[in-house]
Amino acid sequence: MIDPIIGKTKMNYTEPDLIMSALVTIDTQRDFSLPGAPAEIPGTLDVIPNMVRLLTAYRHYGLPIIHIVRLYRTDGSNVDLSRRGMIEQGTRIVEPGTDGAELAPDLKPSSDAKLDADLLLSGAVQQWGQKEYVIYKSRWGAFYDTPLHDHLGRLGVNTLVVCGCNFPNCPRTTIYEASERDYRIVLVDDAVSGIYERGKDELRNIGVHLLSTDTLIQRLGTINESER
Repeated sequence: MIDPIIGKTKMNYTEPDLIMSALVTIDTQRDFSLPGAPAEIPGTLDVIPNMVRLLTAYRHYGLPIIHIVRLYRTDGSNVDLSRRGMIEQGTRIVEPGTDGAELAPDLKPSSDAKLDADLLLSGAVQQWGQKEYVIYKSRWGAFYDTPLHDHLGRLGVNTLVVCGCNFPNCPRTTIYEASERDYRIVLVDDAVSGIYERGKDELRNIGVHLLSTDTLIQRLGTINESER
């Protein structure tokens, strides 16, 4: 690509490097996704089938998966200010140790995979499989006061593929945090709830690649077997 301003070949530093990528699912827990749940986010249930397809592909190719989750202590002590009063007054959302805090069932690697709330709240990474992990976050962004960046470094990841719930809040914040840390970023735009056109434009303007589930899976399939 030639930059018309400087007249030299321009490196595409944002191009996804899928062989070095991790799939990051965000907050797709029962209390945020299932019909009638106490904090149901409209549209989240609808994108779960595409999330399942992404997870299946990443498991097939042996690439890392990181599930990001929220856990709200009943005393509100770890809850962001905009929701703390609600929790202090008795609303129970993603309470540690409850079914509502668990991932939507179809996203789990097995039916017996459960969140270890004590481990996660301590700031540790929970491992669910050879390359499948869970990390707890206390605020909108998955990098805020979490082990995510260090964990990605140990895995050799330079590209994040983001999906989940709910774009205006946690996925968007996570994407901006990832951009600040020089990750290459893909948002799978039919596997995230709450997406809208202006948001897509804003992401493109900071170098985020927007791909459909079909396109992402197709590109994964072109990775040469000898490279894996």
